[in-house]
Amino acid sequence: MRSAAMVLVLACLMAPVLAQEKTNEGPTNEKAQKTYKEALVYLDKGASQLALDDFKKADKQDGGHCLACQKQMVKCGIQVHDWKAAEAAAGNLITEAQRPQDIALAHYMLGAVLANEGKEKRKDELFARAHEEMTKVLAVAPQFSPAVLVDGEALACLKQDDAAKACFEHFAKMVPASNPGRQRALRYASRPELVRARMAPPFVVTTADGQQVSLDDLQGKVVLLDFWATWCAECVTAVPHVRELARKFQGEPLVVLSISLDTNREIWKDFIAKHEMTWPQYFDGGWTGPIAKLFEVHAIPHTFTIDADGVLQDERIGDVSIEGKLKKLVSQARDLQMAAKQGQ
Repeated sequence: MRSAAMVLVLACLMAPVLAQEKTNEGPTNEKAQKTYKEALVYLDKGASQLALDDFKKADKQDGGHCLACQKQMVKCGIQVHDWKAAEAAAGNLITEAQRPQDIALAHYMLGAVLANEGKEKRKDELFARAHEEMTKVLAVAPQFSPAVLVDGEALACLKQDDAAKACFEHFAKMVPASNPGRQRALRYASRPELVRARMAPPFVVTTADGQQVSLDDLQGKVVLLDFWATWCAECVTAVPHVRELARKFQGEPLVVLSISLDTNREIWKDFIAKHEMTWPQYFDGGWTGPIAKLFEVHAIPHTFTIDADGVLQDERIGDVSIEGKLKKLVSQARDLQMAAKQGQ
């Protein structure tokens, strides 16, 4: 996974921005309208680079006045790490914005770009600029919770931990308990140094047996994410090995979660029953499924190993020979559990 957790979370936070897109923000030029529709098709298929190229083209065909194109350019730019394109589009949105809510959203989008780029390039200058943008957002829209969360992450990356803690605590009070970012914000409030680590992005899924699994609820346990599909020959070959891992570590602080990219739910259900895949199973629905997109999965089998603090420790495509790594991380998790008990 090229992105760090904050990058992925920020990309998800663009959704409420794009949801507020007005119909009159779309292109007016006939050619631009056609190109824009083609870009949306690419986006729906998960082809972010092709979508970005077409959104750029549509905006140009529309004389550079397609606000909907520019918002999508920011989103796609973040996803494919085209910082120049994303920042330029966000800058155009700021120039065009007139209403307070539009001004706030435009500055938020620019701040999101800068924070993402800062996380990838590890440049304090970019985090400082992201903080400045979020300050502008909150001056206009103090109740816009995504800006509070991003500001906290930018401040934590600048090692301004006290200010970052205040942001995370404030965000946790602003959003309902069901908000997927709330648990992560509370973790960051207690340990802001985690923001500076390669944290796995937060998610909540409901498994085949109806069990709700939240990554942040698994704090203190090692997590092995196994992306696979029934139509993938190499994945099917790996199933006995994953089953054996789940068996060997049963009762240990480790959770194996298999995430299927199948598109036919019945075939998937029949397969996991036939092959006795009794560990947690989740149906993501294909390459554009929410969890596959979150972890930028483009090839399978693909595994991610996450330690007891939620930090990504290992990522592999094709090779599932990770038992040695898991033993080491499970041992560390046991030590942490023991230390926690002794400290009570």
